[in-house]
Amino acid sequence: MNDILINKTTSYFKETFGSEPTKIVLSPGRINIIGEHIDYNDGYVLPAAIDKIICFAFAKNNTNTSKVIALDLNDSFEIDVTAEVKLDDNDWTNYIRGVINQLKINGFQLEGVNCVFSSNIPVGSGLSSSAALECGFLFGMNDLFNLNIKPIDIALLGQKAEHWVGIKCGIMDQFSSVMGLEDKVIKIDCRTLEYTYHDANFSDYSLILFDSNVKHSLMTSAYNERRQQCEEGIAIVKANFPEIKSFRDCTEQTIIDLKDKMSHDVFRRSLFVVKEINRVIQACEALDNGKIELLGELMFATHDGLSKDYEVSCEELDLLVDLAKEETAVIGSRLMGGGFGGCTINLVKKGQEQQIKDKFSKLYTEAFGIELKIYDVKVSNGTSLYTK
Repeated sequence: MNDILINKTTSYFKETFGSEPTKIVLSPGRINIIGEHIDYNDGYVLPAAIDKIICFAFAKNNTNTSKVIALDLNDSFEIDVTAEVKLDDNDWTNYIRGVINQLKINGFQLEGVNCVFSSNIPVGSGLSSSAALECGFLFGMNDLFNLNIKPIDIALLGQKAEHWVGIKCGIMDQFSSVMGLEDKVIKIDCRTLEYTYHDANFSDYSLILFDSNVKHSLMTSAYNERRQQCEEGIAIVKANFPEIKSFRDCTEQTIIDLKDKMSHDVFRRSLFVVKEINRVIQACEALDNGKIELLGELMFATHDGLSKDYEVSCEELDLLVDLAKEETAVIGSRLMGGGFGGCTINLVKKGQEQQIKDKFSKLYTEAFGIELKIYDVKVSNGTSLYTK
């Protein structure tokens, strides 16, 4: 699949610019195994890069103007890399503009490039195509112009580029896109950015994403409301236990003891966060010990919390997880990402994937009249140079 993408991208570059690209960069999307809505609560997350990528073909063009072509969108734009960078009405270009802006802010001298990119990351499915776009372009510029930016700083610059565009994301997406390793998940400490790799040997199970193909408009307002409720919750904790700095330092009992001091919603959000932080720690132990069935149980528990206590699910996602609970071939399932649509991530017994896909597709369409999109994913390497 990726070979076809690489050939398509490089061929188009050659046809358009009349020469071979000098650098080819592959930048992946990501999944998050567990640890949802706790990146902004000083928690841990457990993402991994996947084998769905954006392929970039680059070459210097010895001018001050970069020409960037989005092959899948049949669109392109030009930008003077020496001039002030401004946001544009054409949304996808802003991620590239944001990267150029960050490089300029940090004092790097840039020249123009020719660039063509194409992707097989499903857009809008919660697999972080924007992070792959930012980090892949940054990686290419870093390599072309010998900027000597460290991988972790590429991730941080990518995050700042997305903030500039107007999306206040955490670090997980860019970090996993850059730092991913094949067959490894990354436990990231969102407070310190310390990270450890853990084996992602799912052995007898396949990772399958069921894309609900819905997006409910609640997403942005509810996300902001959840953040505010968590801030209120931890403020109440700190007022009563001054030694506690964040939800990381709480036990479930800490929150339960303060139930009467919190609103019903703030209590449930706070309790979910403490439980989810603990589930990430347990998930790492399960992976280290090859206990994949335990990981699956933790995924189901996360979905239950996201649906009932954090209230960021929807009937489409809940149905997909309920279907999974009824199947012995599915040992774990949960919504992945912000919620209110997007994908569920599932651990499905090898050999039974097609049967599960067919059954879920039929039942989902019968229930909602919506086509279920399905993606098989494998844990893969982070952003890298492609060499033939």
